[in-house]
Amino acid sequence: MNQSKMIVVVGIVTNKQNEILIAQRTANQSQAGYWEFPGGKVEVDETLEQALTRELHEEVHIKPLAMSSLKTIEYDHGDRPVQLNFFRVEKFSGTAHGAEQQEIKWIKSSELSNYQFPEANQPIIELLMGESSCKNF
Repeated sequence: MNQSKMIVVVGIVTNKQNEILIAQRTANQSQAGYWEFPGGKVEVDETLEQALTRELHEEVHIKPLAMSSLKTIEYDHGDRPVQLNFFRVEKFSGTAHGAEQQEIKWIKSSELSNYQFPEANQPIIELLMGESSCKNF
């Protein structure tokens, strides 16, 4: 059975301390207990930017004021191919909190390897950790 590709948007949200926002997947989600960057599925007739704005509001109650495309990753979970569209969000309004009862944390990019993320996120984690190590020179 050939299913259509799921389109997903993901926010790499950073604060003034250059920390990245991560959220823990809840018990009722697949890969429960894993950490993730906030985001979700793009709905019909939404642009990627509209979807990310909606998802960030629904999940962590922030509104992005500036976003830029960071990377697109194609991934196949085995049951359905996924296109992950990562955006950098460096400016937002509101105070982030787990609007869906999920735990959230602000962490340094150098700490990303201390958290378990879904496999599809590994390329972006490597990219972010690489940027972090470059800033140390």
